[in-house]
Formats: sequence, structure tokens, C-alpha cells
Amino acid sequence: MALNDTLRHKGMRKKLVSSLKTKGIRDQNILDAIGKIPRHLFMESTFINFAYKDQAFPIGAGQTISQPYTVAFQTQLLQIEKNEKILEVGTGSGYQAAVLVELGVKVFTIERQKELYTRVQKFLPEIGYNPAIFFGDGYKGLPDFAPFDKILVTAGATFVPEELKNQLKIGGRLVIPVGNSKRQEMTVITRITENIFKTEKYGGFIFVPLLKGTVNV
Repeated sequence: MALNDTLRHKGMRKKLVSSLKTKGIRDQNILDAIGKIPRHLFMESTFINFAYKDQAFPIGAGQTISQPYTVAFQTQLLQIEKNEKILEVGTGSGYQAAVLVELGVKVFTIERQKELYTRVQKFLPEIGYNPAIFFGDGYKGLPDFAPFDKILVTAGATFVPEELKNQLKIGGRLVIPVGNSKRQEMTVITRITENIFKTEKYGGFIFVPLLKGTVNV
């Protein structure tokens, strides 16, 4: 596809990055990634004028592309280091996966909506991003590829799935919004030993729900 990324788009991204700094995003690598990725290409054409506002927008299949601040905040909580192996649960538009790829990590991402999975599988390589993309149930993770250094869940879960905790390396971090359909608490779980996990909470957010099973379209 033609990479239609104009000077206007780049200028809008620069403003977005400045606004994320004022909201407390300190990791320069994350800010650089958001400043580089053409977010407007991940959205329906009718939303292109809104692509660099700090807001979530619909992407189809009842899902949204997350607010840039939320993407940056969750990514910052992961405390990513280069060459780590990261599992993303909920590929959605592919934007968060692109941010992770820009940070120099090996990305495994799983999506339960066949429509979104098919779209992203074709779209991300076309704009230069090649994470490993899987169709499946995010609650189950990807046990065949575990353990992971970090796991990021991009939808609201009613509980923390044991399967995901068990796919963390010792010292690994799981970032997951946990709560009901109206509000979730951003939760970070660190695996201290085989059987000991530390839990920290970082404020309220609203995500689409993390659903079980898969949806074929």
C-alpha cells in the first residue's frame, strides 16, 4: 500500500508526542516510536483527521485503537529492554504491536477476532512491521512460545488469567487492566519466583473487554 505519510501528519505526531510528555510519559524510546509510526494508517479513512488526537477510536469488530497515552503508559510500565520477548494479548489494529517492534523487541501478538487478525496480518508487513501474529484465545496466551520477558494485555479482564502468569519468566512483568466493564485498574504483576508474584496498581482506565474464545468472520 502507498505509505501516505505527509509533513502535516509528521507535524501532528510531533504535537502528540509533546502532549504525551506533559502527561507524564518519560521514556524517550516510547516517545520516539510514537513520533515515527503513522497512526492514521491504522484507522478507518473517516477518522484520519482524528488520528493524532489523544483519543481511542473504533476500528471495527466492536474494538478500538487505544488512546496514544494509554499505549505509551502501558508500554512504559513494561520497562522494556531491547531484544526481549514480548507477548501482546489483543492485536486489534496492530498499532501497539508496531510500537513494541520499534522498541527493538521480539513481538508475539494474539487476536481472537478473525476479521482483525486477517487485516493486521496483511497490513503490518506492508508498512514495515513483522511481529509474529496468531489467531487464538488471549486468555490462553501462547504456551508453545513461552516463557516471555513481558506480557501486555490490551483489553479489560475481569481477572488475571493463570495461564498468562505462568507464561512469564522469573523477573518478568505482566501489564493488564483488571476490573468490570465500566472501569479497570491498570495492574502490574511481577514474577518473583516460580510461585511468588508481586502485584502493583496504577490507576483507573476503560478498555473494551477481554473476551474468551475466538470469533470467525
